[in-house]
Amino acid sequence: MPSTQDLADRAMMRELTASMYSNSDENDLGNGIVGYMLMVLSWFLVIITLPFSLFFCFKVVQEYERAVIFRLGRLQSGGSRGIFFVLPCIESYTKVDLRTSCFDVPPQEVLTKDSVTVSVDAVVYYRVSNAIISIANVANAHQSTRLLAQTTLRNILGTKNLHEILSEREGISASMQGSLDVATEAWGIKVERVEIKDVRLPVQLQRAMAAEAEATREARAKVIAAEGEQKASRALKEASDVMSESPAALQLRYLQTLNTISAEKNSTIVFPLPIDLIMSFMNNFKKD
Repeated sequence: MPSTQDLADRAMMRELTASMYSNSDENDLGNGIVGYMLMVLSWFLVIITLPFSLFFCFKVVQEYERAVIFRLGRLQSGGSRGIFFVLPCIESYTKVDLRTSCFDVPPQEVLTKDSVTVSVDAVVYYRVSNAIISIANVANAHQSTRLLAQTTLRNILGTKNLHEILSEREGISASMQGSLDVATEAWGIKVERVEIKDVRLPVQLQRAMAAEAEATREARAKVIAAEGEQKASRALKEASDVMSESPAALQLRYLQTLNTISAEKNSTIVFPLPIDLIMSFMNNFKKD
């Protein structure tokens, strides 16, 4: 949302524009005797060259265009579309396209707030909102908007940290769009949208960030593996406690293991021996 100061600046700019191009100056030579004489001569030239002059005097502009007409260097009318009449020799016109246009902001080398050099490019969508101002107030509104977009992009990114540039692209685009819209209103330009296309980091910084991310992932994997081993050891302890309370449970576990081994096609033969039988043999051996 534009601030109160921005709205006041825009209103002042509109008043200045209206006063600059008003047709109330009676001392202008173009509206005096010389101007009327030249206009009479122009009409005389049109009449004596009829009907060939009609091919040069009638002009047509499309619906999405506007014609700004100057007579003897003075603004005659603006916003004409369709077919209109132009007097030869004393009147000239300029066509202004009102459709939305776009341009790419070349990659800008920017030093961020945390002293990191990045290369950022963007795309700007804009249109001509006032055909008269875009012709009378600036020599080349389109080129001026392109140059201003480059400087605005550098100025805004210079106040941001690297992590803010990477994570807050929408906020940066909105801030840049507001700044450009306020600055280009005096040129009859309306900036509709700004988008950050790409942020390129130096190769060394990319490698450092990749190494940091890899180390973080390895540390997280080790923590997860340690937690899994801890949970597994607790589960094994609980299972051993249950089996120690019931000797038959150990025999059932033996049979389950044999079933698992026999399901596979192998030549391994396993003969389970009860631990009690082995312990009895060990005791007899110790007595002998």
